[in-house]
Amino acid sequence: MTAVERIEEQLASLRIAKRSTLSEEPAYVLDVDVSKPARSESSRFVAVSCSKKSIRVYNRETLNFLREYSSSPGILHGVRFAHACDSIVFSAGSDGTVKCWDIRLATQKAAQIFSGYPSNVFISFDINCSDLIICAGTEKVEKDTFLVFWDARGITDCTSTTKEPLGVYSESHNDDVTKVCFHPVERNLVVSGSTDGLVNVFDINKDNEDDALVSTCNSDSSVSCVGWSGRGYKQVYCTTHDEGFCWWDIAQLDTEEPITLSRVLDVRDTGCGENNSLHYLVGGLYHEKADKLFLIGGTSTGNIHLLGCSSDGLSLVGTLGGGHSATVRSFCWNLADESLLTGGEDAQLLLWKPGAVERSLSKKASMKIASSVQKRVRVHNSSLKSRKK
Repeated sequence: MTAVERIEEQLASLRIAKRSTLSEEPAYVLDVDVSKPARSESSRFVAVSCSKKSIRVYNRETLNFLREYSSSPGILHGVRFAHACDSIVFSAGSDGTVKCWDIRLATQKAAQIFSGYPSNVFISFDINCSDLIICAGTEKVEKDTFLVFWDARGITDCTSTTKEPLGVYSESHNDDVTKVCFHPVERNLVVSGSTDGLVNVFDINKDNEDDALVSTCNSDSSVSCVGWSGRGYKQVYCTTHDEGFCWWDIAQLDTEEPITLSRVLDVRDTGCGENNSLHYLVGGLYHEKADKLFLIGGTSTGNIHLLGCSSDGLSLVGTLGGGHSATVRSFCWNLADESLLTGGEDAQLLLWKPGAVERSLSKKASMKIASSVQKRVRVHNSSLKSRKK
């Protein structure tokens, strides 16, 4: 049995184990992250950011609600757990801050605040694998777009302080920085994506922004998601707001080989999905054991598609149905126990496990709300800056 066939089998065995509804009020689950396991223990917590401008924390196994933190007045963009301490969770906000929350504490106050510059509106962020550096991407304000960096040391014993930035990169993007993603292993590497169409890889150990820019790849569209893949994570990929997909091998930068592994202008035209029903992409996941990159996509009625990526294009691996009743916005696939967490516009957080049996099989009616909270996407600049390598 091939690796992909094993994954097909795993996906086919997934059933809803637990279901949690955000609240009685309609709200989207915008992002989800699972705490990193401490030593040999399994991860204990799930955090979601939702359209009610709050972070909600749940028990990882039961999906029982534990805590809620309000980001008001800012709008939340993303949620991430620290790598070394599973009780520390971060969020970035449109109020120009990245906040650190300690779920061991009863207080609703942020344990630590990383403040940006006065005009900053953060719409993306990440923390590196050693919990040393935080990077956040901004909306374009007038002519300025920034990647802002902070020293994150000391987060495991957060004291209520405000930290100023270490510095910024300001020349490499010319529109909203929609996604920031640190390398899973190399703590000095970070990839950013923007509505200007560019996907930039930086080595932040370098002295200045020009030297730090390792590569610039052009998606020719507005980037919605970026990530790392391949053995040693030497590849980067992106999805776009018009449902495109690009995949590059940056290990080939200094060779004569082409760096583009695949480019699909619109995955909705590839014939993936039941009756060709693929409406959108949510993001990607690299499966280390299988050495395979997958994309998660779906339909407006809540079906979830897993797509395999190759140089020949995309292929449908499997579909999960009967869970969500509206668009799925976020997922977190735990390869260790083969479980999957999904969150959507139906205000539901679902935990899928192999062979699970859900106590209550009643599918929640859609709580889809008005489009005013839909993720705002500005039409990307048609005159894209081209710095291909």
